[in-house]
Amino acid sequence: GVRLTDFYTASPTCTVSRACLLTGRYPQRHGLNIQLPGIEGNYGEGLSQSETLLPELLKPLGYATGCFGKWNIGFAPGSRPTERGFDEFFGHASGNIDYYTHVYNLKPDLHRGTETVEVEGYSTDLFADEAIDFIKRHQDQPFFVYLPFNAPHFPNPKNKRPGEPCIWQAPEKAFEAYGWNESETNPKRGYYAVITAMDSAVGRVMGTLDDLGLTEDTVVIFYSDNGAFMLKDRGLEVASNRPFRDGGVTLYEGGIRVPCIVRWPGRIEAGSVCREPLISFDWFPMAVHLAGGEIPEDLVVDGQDPIKTLTEGVPSPHDSLFFEYRNFRAMREGRYKIVASDPDGGFALYDLETDSGEEIDLGKEEPKRLERMKDMFENWRAEMPH
Repeated sequence: GVRLTDFYTASPTCTVSRACLLTGRYPQRHGLNIQLPGIEGNYGEGLSQSETLLPELLKPLGYATGCFGKWNIGFAPGSRPTERGFDEFFGHASGNIDYYTHVYNLKPDLHRGTETVEVEGYSTDLFADEAIDFIKRHQDQPFFVYLPFNAPHFPNPKNKRPGEPCIWQAPEKAFEAYGWNESETNPKRGYYAVITAMDSAVGRVMGTLDDLGLTEDTVVIFYSDNGAFMLKDRGLEVASNRPFRDGGVTLYEGGIRVPCIVRWPGRIEAGSVCREPLISFDWFPMAVHLAGGEIPEDLVVDGQDPIKTLTEGVPSPHDSLFFEYRNFRAMREGRYKIVASDPDGGFALYDLETDSGEEIDLGKEEPKRLERMKDMFENWRAEMPH
């Protein structure tokens, strides 16, 4: 497939990133720009029920639609996956669950459709198993699989009963791959095992496509919903966003510039590299167009179909990309990016081509460029309804 070096997620946090993917829109347009908090937030409406989700456009085109894994955009009646265009759902409503007990804040949080269920097993493997079964059952018709793993979310102490160890969880074979034991308490080793288990699960899904002869007819997109969290005080400095600055919940490159690979044998050159700036909500129009559909005229979508960028090497369909989350504001135009980390503070200007770590502020050297980009950001922000 093709490796995207300059791929962005539309938000540096789970809930918002997923809402952008499924709507094709900036959070400032669809209105959900916070991480849903606790039981109340995750089981509330979340993303407005007036929003059109990707599977709702694919189903009329004859597609079977399945979601297996983390939902995290609202689970009130009317907000659940099978009420938002998915034929099937097996997963959790919240932002994270215990990998084995499947609880969130000690509440059972594994669901099939709209019903809470009890199923034994490691969540990554369970979600991959469900996706594989779905693909096998729908191999003779077009299908759309949304497979948002719980992994590699960090272990949440709120999901543990008193006395239970809050450690990274993975099957024994994932630890044994490195010569380690399943009871390993070193967080970095645990993280590696969680990633290894996820890699194995993805491999099984890809292997199923091969076995069924569906590989050349299936576009596979793999990316992260945000950069790794760099919170040393919570034991989360186990991953790395290097050479990028900072991580999740920030709008520095480490928070929003994420790994991404797209595979489509015969159309996308294997082992190729795309250095054009693209963003996660671009998959929305691309999926609709590849399915033979069109975006409804009354639906405003911010994503731009990047298929020619991936298959023919044409420039990005975006002249600029905009971001806003909490106190952060940012914009990328070509090789340049502006970032503000304080609502009352000014923007810094970076040249990402020579300074991907965002260390050298060029604002004083190029004041005209900085002012022009600031004006572009403010004009964009003024156009957004939320």
